[in-house]
Amino acid sequence: MSIKPWILAARPKTLPAAIVPVWVGAAPALLGGSTAPGSWFLFWCTLGSCVSIQIATNLFNDAIDHRKGADTENRLGPTRVTSSGLLSPRTVMFGALAFCFFAAVISIPMVVARGWPVIAIGLVSLYFAYGYTGGPFPLAYRGMGELFVILFFGFVAVLGSWFVQSGQIGGEGMWVLALQCGFYSCVLIAINNLRDRVEDAGTGKRTLAVRFGERFAKGEIAFFCLVPVVLGSLQKVEPISQLIQQGPMLIIGLIITVLVFRTPPGPVYNRFLALGAVQLILFAVLQSV
Repeated sequence: MSIKPWILAARPKTLPAAIVPVWVGAAPALLGGSTAPGSWFLFWCTLGSCVSIQIATNLFNDAIDHRKGADTENRLGPTRVTSSGLLSPRTVMFGALAFCFFAAVISIPMVVARGWPVIAIGLVSLYFAYGYTGGPFPLAYRGMGELFVILFFGFVAVLGSWFVQSGQIGGEGMWVLALQCGFYSCVLIAINNLRDRVEDAGTGKRTLAVRFGERFAKGEIAFFCLVPVVLGSLQKVEPISQLIQQGPMLIIGLIITVLVFRTPPGPVYNRFLALGAVQLILFAVLQSV
């Protein structure tokens, strides 16, 4: 069997949303910017587990959206392997479960190091890998995708990574980083939902873009691009560091905002998604400076 459909199903372009918060949460300990001693071994375990859960979420999404008829021939985004017939729904679901199992196995060292809180975080994360699009209350179909992203790719991933490294919950600065990371991650889902608004409306997927319309969705993207810059600017950091960390983020946020407001939703939004991924990665890099 060719590996290409699996790579397509894993959606590599979405993986920065799983990688960045782990790095942002762990970097203060790993790079010596805090009193907590860092562990690269635990970092790699955390990263592998989070990326595996993200891939499992993507696979569940692929198979469940096909079952619900949410991926139609009018789709503007990348090809979905189940709806296109590249892989069977059963095979994709099995792959999702395999990645869930892998995420659980490689989290064992984190459980040994930090105990039951890691188990609690892991169980909730594994459930919502499926519950994002499946189960009795699929978040993606109820307009709760952005809230999910803020909670899991912001607070859970960033603060959880910091906890694995330090055994501590984290102070105000870490919570602000978590919220910034969640907002920047939301740029990706908001652009995706605006691009797919017409298709989603026809298939019963009630995203915020469907519920409140195109103008709201564009304003939402601007909010997620620019508010993190404001949050970062309020932190007590020396002016030069502020300029280095927030200046580039403001520029790229304004570029995305202008492009989105000037461009009707369509396939070109896939380029905006790539720019959003660059913004997220740049945020992680600048936090390490």
